[in-house]
Amino acid sequence: MPHAHAPSVPPLPLAGLRVVDFSRLLPGPWASQMLAEFGAEVIKVEPPGVGDPSRHNHPRYRDQSVYFNVVNGSKRSLELDLATVAGREVARRLFERADVVFESYRPGVAAKLGVDYASARAANERIIYCSISGFGQSGPLAKIAGHDLVIQGMTGLMGRALEQANPPPVPGFQAGDFAGALMAVIGVFAAVAQRAHTGKGCEIDLAMFDALLNLCPIPLTSALARLAGASGEPAQEVFGKNPRYSTYLSKDGKPIAVSLLEAKAWQEFCRAIDRPDLIDENETPADRLTAHGARQGRYREALAAHCASRTAAELERELDRTGIAICPVYTPDEALAHPHVEARGDIAYIEHPVEGRIAHLVNPLARSGLCRREHDPAPTLGQHTAEILAELGYSREEIDALRAKTR
Repeated sequence: MPHAHAPSVPPLPLAGLRVVDFSRLLPGPWASQMLAEFGAEVIKVEPPGVGDPSRHNHPRYRDQSVYFNVVNGSKRSLELDLATVAGREVARRLFERADVVFESYRPGVAAKLGVDYASARAANERIIYCSISGFGQSGPLAKIAGHDLVIQGMTGLMGRALEQANPPPVPGFQAGDFAGALMAVIGVFAAVAQRAHTGKGCEIDLAMFDALLNLCPIPLTSALARLAGASGEPAQEVFGKNPRYSTYLSKDGKPIAVSLLEAKAWQEFCRAIDRPDLIDENETPADRLTAHGARQGRYREALAAHCASRTAAELERELDRTGIAICPVYTPDEALAHPHVEARGDIAYIEHPVEGRIAHLVNPLARSGLCRREHDPAPTLGQHTAEILAELGYSREEIDALRAKTR
């Protein structure tokens, strides 16, 4: 009998797309890694000697930075000195063959280095050029360095926490960085689709500030209401005042997250703990994201008592049995060890030539067949320099001369 053919695997959405990435640290590298997951070829251009500063971040495996490896997988590294005429000529050749360019310099620096949009477009009018900066290429804040903490502070996101603490705590998540990265990926996909119609590329001025502001419709609801002449009160409460959307302590002192916003969920909880007196039969959907007025104290007291009467493990067993959203707050190690992470395939392991078996986080779209599940290991600094230069048409002698100048 003839052998059955294996089912064909559709090409990844960005297969055949070439990305040249001059960015460093977080937003640009994470965005370009995601494009690599979607099938693009990514060339990471790094300054000689030091490379991307995040190569030196702690913690480390035996030798290399964990952080660098989890945001730079499946790329090739080209060590290049853009301060030299020869380096800029290499960049020009890269532009000629590129579909997408990322850069994350402060406004004006790319032009000084000869890798700005005008230079890229002169080499290739189909190029899609994405500048990722803190506050954009124009405006009164354009010259300010785009660190995540500053972005979160100035978008008003951290300002919502002033009601609980002044100064507010440093956020545990780099919302500005990842907002910028995600919006950059969306922008590239849109630009690729637009280019299919027009035949021309475009310039994407991507500000982390703009991106995070756009992702803050909930924190900004009251302010948006006031812009329209309304009072903005009562505020939409998901920032600690709502006792049914807050954190408490278990019997063994572990933090517990409570999310019982909907009336139905609250009623189920009240009946489960034999406290029907806490049910407000007149509660409406408008009460869902409020502080619950005069009932706030009673609700908070009941929830605190419930959590304090059980260990975190007991509360987790209740969660599993009832589905009522009262959950332990996990440490990072506990989160990665949870069976749900394994069941969903959220972590993959790869064999690194230096570090051995290492883990990385899996793009959730891999489950739909839209992107790669496993990364290739992140490159060492300049690992693919000779290979890429040869592809650009340089001879062996020219490659040796160029590499000698970077040492």
